[in-house]
Amino acid sequence: MSKIKVWDAPVRLLHWGLVAAVALLWWSRHDTGPLHENAGYALITLLAARLAWGFCGSRYARFAQFVRAPRATLAYARAALAGHAPRYLGHNPLGGAMVLALLAHLGALCFTGWLYTTDMFWGYGWLADLHQALAWALLALVALHVGGMLWTSWQHRENLVRAMVTGEKAPPAGDDVA
Repeated sequence: MSKIKVWDAPVRLLHWGLVAAVALLWWSRHDTGPLHENAGYALITLLAARLAWGFCGSRYARFAQFVRAPRATLAYARAALAGHAPRYLGHNPLGGAMVLALLAHLGALCFTGWLYTTDMFWGYGWLADLHQALAWALLALVALHVGGMLWTSWQHRENLVRAMVTGEKAPPAGDDVA
């Protein structure tokens, strides 16, 4: 069966780059030295690039393609829980909401981390506590993201991890793709 190119190289490289940066930042979380700080700046760069690609990238990379209204997202969630959610070539509505949540959360983490490097906010306990709370909440979002990806992979019998590596997915079979 032929495949359709869905995820372009920038989407895949930015996705896995963000994964690597977050993993390195989590690993170095107790050392606020140059490694953690430089990994944070790398994350800011990757995040900015993904945001830009979300507005000017290829079809399935664009926010306009996968960001849905709350009502449509809730309707999709109900259909997914009932076991009959439609298949999407790009992000489904819940996946689109998760992308926004992850990007916004990463932005908040980058901002609080950067604030902590400034003279004005250096050493404030509340800021360190907020940054740490955001990091733990990010871990919860990542768990939801991976869980949603596994659920969707199982429900539609497709390997979404492979799709994020190769960029390719199976074409629609009749009316099974929204």
